[in-house]
Amino acid sequence: MKLNKLLLLLLLTNICFGQFQTTGKLKEVSQNGFHEIRLSPEIRSFSKQDLSDIRIFNSKGNEIPYFIQNSTNSSSDSFEAYTIVSKKTEPKKNTSIIITVPSTKNNNQLSLFIANSDVVKKYSISGSNDQNEWFGISDSQSLYDLNSTTESSVVKTITYPLSTYKYLKIDFDDRKTLPINVLKVGNFTTNIQTQSLQEVIPKKLTTTEIPSKKETEIHIVFDAPQIMNQLVFEISKPTYYNRKVTLYKKMKQQVNRKFQIYNEEIASFELNSNVKNSFTIPEIFEKEVFIKIENQDNLPLTISSVKFNQKPISIIADLNAGENYILKTGNKNLMQPEYDISNFKDNITASLPQISIYEVHHATQAKTEIQKRAFWQQSWFMWICIILGGITILFFTASLIKDLKKQH
Repeated sequence: MKLNKLLLLLLLTNICFGQFQTTGKLKEVSQNGFHEIRLSPEIRSFSKQDLSDIRIFNSKGNEIPYFIQNSTNSSSDSFEAYTIVSKKTEPKKNTSIIITVPSTKNNNQLSLFIANSDVVKKYSISGSNDQNEWFGISDSQSLYDLNSTTESSVVKTITYPLSTYKYLKIDFDDRKTLPINVLKVGNFTTNIQTQSLQEVIPKKLTTTEIPSKKETEIHIVFDAPQIMNQLVFEISKPTYYNRKVTLYKKMKQQVNRKFQIYNEEIASFELNSNVKNSFTIPEIFEKEVFIKIENQDNLPLTISSVKFNQKPISIIADLNAGENYILKTGNKNLMQPEYDISNFKDNITASLPQISIYEVHHATQAKTEIQKRAFWQQSWFMWICIILGGITILFFTASLIKDLKKQH
């Protein structure tokens, strides 16, 4: 009986202090494989700043491994095939391939798709603008390792001095080996895509002029603590200005048994009419911040808008088509999960299908007004409950051990 009471008490303690506060559903995926799940500012605001409390579960309640990816920039390679004008082979002598190179490109390399072969092939490269007069570019080079164990062809990139010729000719030496089968010729282009920042919308933004201090104060309040990495100001008047700005938060400190409020600076910068007023700041995770603008003897600025942005972050997970997944977060007791997948980030392509999170629910919604908390909502009451729970557990444990000794 006492053992059952102990287990019940442990279960209730776990339920009270170990619940997820926020849940959201993942959009169903159309194919099996790795997917990029973009985390919205709403999800991040109810998670820990390091996102260590995020978990993904399938319909059976099994935890799905993932890793976090900072979605600042992504790159992808695309292949541009060049036109093969001609391909001529003289048995036991050579094979000549003439390629048209786009006129807009200075080039110093070509990528060749070659059918598998176990030969070593020597080649030379020449260039021409009319296919009549040819000029030497590179001579006595070698291609080797032309055999793939997983594919029916290999890709070999050959380099040569920078060239502006309209046509290139590759002459392969076939005197000692049979010709190789060049399937296509071209070049890979790396495309870098810059991910746009995500805007965080404040719940309230209040601007106050303080003539006695010659300052403008902007008070920003969010529904919940938010990650912020960038501030962007739009100033409509005057035409020319240069003002010192301080971003800060209000903190409490105890002095002589009394609490005092003081301003803690987060970042400082200058608003200037000659530049784009976009500022990268140290990452903060706050619900309430303040901006102070020093006007000196000038009229206050006419501020059209102040925007708060955060760097996008995604999580990468291996998902199955037709399966239902749920994301849970907001359990402050959780630590960073340890998944095997974290060791293989470099093996997973950067360009993945993206899915979103919908039907986000919070167990405790942010209140519209700051209200005085009841005694049972105070942190000291929670700690008293934890201490009393610990004492009760020790009592039942001691009692259980005592009963077991009596039985023996």
